[in-house]
Amino acid sequence: MIVALYVPGSRPDRFDKAAATGATVILDLEDSVAADDKAQAREHVAAWLRDAGRGVPVQVRVNAPRTPELAADLAALPPGVELRIPKVEDPEDLVAFGGRPVHVLVETARGVERLLAIATAEGVRSIGLGEADLAAELGLEGEDALGWIRSRTVVAAKAAQLPPPMMAAYPAIADLDGLAESCASGRRLGMRGRTAIHPRQLPVIRSTFAPRDDELAWAEEVLAVLGESGVGVLADGSMVDAAMARRARAILGR
Repeated sequence: MIVALYVPGSRPDRFDKAAATGATVILDLEDSVAADDKAQAREHVAAWLRDAGRGVPVQVRVNAPRTPELAADLAALPPGVELRIPKVEDPEDLVAFGGRPVHVLVETARGVERLLAIATAEGVRSIGLGEADLAAELGLEGEDALGWIRSRTVVAAKAAQLPPPMMAAYPAIADLDGLAESCASGRRLGMRGRTAIHPRQLPVIRSTFAPRDDELAWAEEVLAVLGESGVGVLADGSMVDAAMARRARAILGR
């Protein structure tokens, strides 16, 4: 499970607070920063990254490929920082990054149609969806309408031997019940973790994606029953085999 918190690059007063949450910090230079504030946001982000020893995982969401702002972002940032790339539509969009570690967001129908090619491009460490832009382009309404695209992203990530994708941020900050329901839906589809736009969302995301007690008990029983034989029967009469063992190990690994 990965939990990440977006922070506008124009709000340096929030950087340390975000780091203190224990989530992966995503410093944003794209949508949450007004055009007139982007230059100063780059300075804030670069200055904070130069401060060594923060000890938290950090990504920077740069501006999209094919935009003039991207070159300025890359020039300002230290070479070792991991980048989050929005609006990727084709593997060619990633050539400019020279194989450095990138986390890709697909936000258009064109990008969805090229998910596997994008996921297997050099340097890609994870893929995910930008659901607000995607829903607007496709005219989708409601959580259920995103289900098949989320599943397709999970399949592409697995085929490319990447970690399961995180869900996109849930925009209604005060609706924690809706967030929990949405996380549970994504969890059932195979997604593991979520980005947040406010610290109050983090406990809900963590608790929803963490293995439940019954799952942990099942996983431990499966591995105990299988032993070296590779097949067995649980106390409730269910037969388990090597495929179940893989699932059990994945649950315990989370």
